[in-house]
Amino acid sequence: MALTLEEANRIAQGAIAKAEALNIKINVAVCDVGGRLLVFQRMDGAMWAGVYGSQGKAIASASFGRPSGDLAERAEHPTFRGIVAHSGGAMIMGQGAVPVIRDGEVLGACGVGGGTGQEDEDCAGAGVALL
Repeated sequence: MALTLEEANRIAQGAIAKAEALNIKINVAVCDVGGRLLVFQRMDGAMWAGVYGSQGKAIASASFGRPSGDLAERAEHPTFRGIVAHSGGAMIMGQGAVPVIRDGEVLGACGVGGGTGQEDEDCAGAGVALL
């Protein structure tokens, strides 16, 4: 089972709708279970650094099958640092992404950058909730 392009677009649009309700500008990335980008959208006026943050958080969330913020406390553990290094340094273990899980299987993740960590996670969660 895989996350479809239609589903990934629906997730991104749900995240953007939540950002609009919060009056913030975000970048949103939806990736597959391997961390490969399926959909990326940047709202007009969103900060450019969120491009990297949203993707990095999505990759971390998909890789571990949990919200990226849950990984923050472990980010400096040697094992986690090693995983990040061997994956090319793309993972960001900070709050703002949630996994996409269907029937107990991790299909990917939605990562957001541009608001506070909690706002980013709320936007990502709103998008994933549309599946």
